[in-house]
Amino acid sequence: MNRVTMADVAREAGVSLMTVSRVINEKGDVSDDTRQRVLTVVERMDYRPSGIARSLATHRTGTIGLVVPDISNPFFADVARGVADAAYLENYSVFLCSSDEEPERELEFVASLEEKRVDGLIVCSSRLPRQDLTVALTRHTNVVLINRRANDLGAGAVLADDEAGARMIVEHFVRRGHKNIALLAGPSASYSGKARLSGYRSVLETSGIAWQPDLVRHCAPTADGGAEAAEALLTERPDITALFCYNDLVAVGALRTCTSRSLEVPARIAIAGFDDIAIAALVNPPLTTCRVPRYDIGVQANRLLLNQINSEPCNGCETILPVEFVVRASAP
Repeated sequence: MNRVTMADVAREAGVSLMTVSRVINEKGDVSDDTRQRVLTVVERMDYRPSGIARSLATHRTGTIGLVVPDISNPFFADVARGVADAAYLENYSVFLCSSDEEPERELEFVASLEEKRVDGLIVCSSRLPRQDLTVALTRHTNVVLINRRANDLGAGAVLADDEAGARMIVEHFVRRGHKNIALLAGPSASYSGKARLSGYRSVLETSGIAWQPDLVRHCAPTADGGAEAAEALLTERPDITALFCYNDLVAVGALRTCTSRSLEVPARIAIAGFDDIAIAALVNPPLTTCRVPRYDIGVQANRLLLNQINSEPCNGCETILPVEFVVRASAP
C-alpha cells in the first residue's frame, strides 16, 4: 500500500497543500470549518506527517536529550523513567545517554545531542568541571540540570534537599551517642556528595564534635566502591562506630565489608545510606536511609525543560524537592 501524502489529504479535502500544512502544524489563518474538514480527512486516511518535514516547519524535532552518569544505577534509572513518562505525555521522545561516570564521554554526548537538534537537554548529576560544564551548556538553548546548579548560566535545576537529608542522618547518629562518625562521600565531583558533606560537617559543628578529615573518604558510587573504601577506612580507624554512606549502593558495599570483618551491624557499627532504592529494604539488616523522590525529580525536570522550550522564562529557575528520613535496622 502506498503511503498517504499531504497532497493526497489536500486533494481529498479540497484545499491547498499550504492549508493542510497549517492545520498539521497548528498554525493560524485557517477557518474552524476548514480545519475540521482537514482533520477528518487526516483521520480517515490515517495520514502520518513526516517527522523531518514537521521539524522543518516548526523548528522543533519533538525530542529531548537526557544524560546520566550510570543507567545501571537504580537512582538514575528511576529519574530517567520519570523524564521519559512525562515526555511521552507531551508527545516527546527521549534520547538517553549514559556516560559511565566519565566526564569526557559526557561532553561527547552533549555535543552529539546538539547535532541531533534536540529541543532541549537534561543533564543528571553532571561530573563535569565548571569550565567544561559552561562550554557544554552554551551548546544548547534549553537546559535543565538535575542534582547540580548553574543558575548564573541560565540553566534550570531540579535538586533533592541533600544537605537537609545528611543533617537528618548525622543528627540521628549523634542522638544515639556516636562521636566517631565516618562519611563515605562518593565521587569528589558530585554536587550531591558536596551537599551531603556540608550537612555532615554542619551537624558535627553544632554538636560540638571535632571535625576529623581522616573520617571522610571519597569513593565510586557503587557497592564495590563502598566495600573498598570501608575496608580502607576501618583499617585506619577501627574506632569508627557509625558510617554515613553517599548512597545505598555504597552502604551495601560497606555492609559487605563489615560482614567480612565480623563487625556486627548495628551493634558494633551503625550504617546509613541515601536514596532509598529498592535494595535498601532488602539487605540484611535493612538500611536506614533518606528517601529521595527520584521519579518526581525526572518529572519536574521535564516540566521545567518543556516550559523553556515553550518560551517561558527560566533564568536559573530551580525546584528543590524534600527528602524523607527512613529508619531501619542498620541504624535504629
